[in-house]
Amino acid sequence: MEMRRSRIIATGVLLALLGAAIPIAAMAYMSWAIAVQKEQSLLKLFADRTIVRANSTFREAKDALDAVEATPFIPCSDEHIARMRVLTVNTPAIEEMGYFENGFLRCTSWGQTEGKIALTPADYVTPDGLDVKLRTKPRVTQGNPMMALRHGRHNVLVVPSRFVDVLVDDSMSLALANDQGTLIDTLNAPDAELIKSAIGNPQEGMTNDALYAVARGNGLVAVVTEPRASLAGKLRNEQMFLLPIGAFIAAFIVGVVVWLSRKQLSPLGELAIAVRNREFIVHYQPIIELKTGICVGAEALVRWKRPDGSIVRPDLFIPLAEDSGLIMPITDQVFEAIVFDLNRMLVEDRTLHIAINICAADIKSGRILDFIEDRLRHTGIRPTQIWLEATERSFIDIDAARVTLGRARAFGHSVAIDDFGTGYSSLQYLQGLPMDALKIDKSFVDTVGKNTATSSVTSHIIDMAKALGLYTVAEGIETTEQADYLKAQGVDFGQGWLFSKALPAAEFIAYHRRSKEIYGTAPEVIQVAAVAGSARG
Repeated sequence: MEMRRSRIIATGVLLALLGAAIPIAAMAYMSWAIAVQKEQSLLKLFADRTIVRANSTFREAKDALDAVEATPFIPCSDEHIARMRVLTVNTPAIEEMGYFENGFLRCTSWGQTEGKIALTPADYVTPDGLDVKLRTKPRVTQGNPMMALRHGRHNVLVVPSRFVDVLVDDSMSLALANDQGTLIDTLNAPDAELIKSAIGNPQEGMTNDALYAVARGNGLVAVVTEPRASLAGKLRNEQMFLLPIGAFIAAFIVGVVVWLSRKQLSPLGELAIAVRNREFIVHYQPIIELKTGICVGAEALVRWKRPDGSIVRPDLFIPLAEDSGLIMPITDQVFEAIVFDLNRMLVEDRTLHIAINICAADIKSGRILDFIEDRLRHTGIRPTQIWLEATERSFIDIDAARVTLGRARAFGHSVAIDDFGTGYSSLQYLQGLPMDALKIDKSFVDTVGKNTATSSVTSHIIDMAKALGLYTVAEGIETTEQADYLKAQGVDFGQGWLFSKALPAAEFIAYHRRSKEIYGTAPEVIQVAAVAGSARG
């Protein structure tokens, strides 16, 4: 009897140990597998980003080379060298551009060359026909070795690190090569033997010492590696969640734990990468003089264009940018895009102005004014052609706002209060601020012709603007009825889908050209541009 009891107890203990050990062991293995798969998914994400970044750099260089090849200027003339210099300055990937004749370098974006500098053979050719020399020491500047990309009679020099300019974790290393295995550049000193082995292997894997992931595209191979030791912390995090479940609800754990999601960069991290990679473009919403129908300018509206071509709506990233302080470098990139897109048109048509939104931080500090002044230097664009717009919410520090806006007008900029009536500033503040124009928010324009509680507010806003000597700009005009009413009320300018949606630069230039052909240029528009930035009586 005692032996039987002991046997039953022993069997029960054994079954209990097995029942506890099996799910705990399963959860331990699952913890490891999840940690590895998450980390490899993250490595693959960075490998894909490296391919995107490298292709973007090659594309920028190719576009610049195609552009300079198409120029009609005499080789190495002042115009030709100036064109190479402009393309170099305006193409972030390029450090220097050169022209070869009869196998020798004749001139660069720095100017004429001295002595004979021979063209060296390419290490390989890209799928789209670029000759690539991996390491070339600039003979003119004698700087660090660069990658030379040649197409036709011109070449460009690119810092190799631009091809792997991807934000990765400190523990990660990456390498970029062509599909023949020729190494282009590396980041954080990866293991050479592991890289060589990984290029010919599947897209992800693991050795005794490291994890790796591989991405391929357009003749390029990117390999991202990470030491296995870096998994320790992530493995502990997984075990802290899964092992208690295995210990206490072993029978249920097999059916309920099937979760795995790829680790993603935080929204703020994505936005910071976008700022660093200059992924922002500008569309231009035409501003129309209601009395004449002439396009007198545009409001610059920022768009986030991801490397895959998708567009992120401003309302999804502007609040985050404002909260994090990234709105300031975004504003800088918007203004640089305006200069790049519209410099020639603004110089040719002095009646045209472009409005740019400035944030509360810039209004408080005033640093945007120095940035604009610096970027306008040598462009030929007049400060009077750049209007600054700020919302009522930007005037948190009213004294600082008064100083900044006063400086802006002293520089020659016109200042407009945007989305008026939607914020919390009082009439007393409005009277005390140096302003030139008031923008009527779309929410008030929408009430035109409707019997609503706020329908009469629009006329009061217009009357108040007139009393203060401010120009008026109505936003969001969508119907002829709204435009006719606002024109009858004496509103100066309008914008909205009735006239045009926000347009890319090329389309806006064409739109403005058609407007001038149809309506010409009115003296009133010239007067607006001439007095922009001056005090109103």
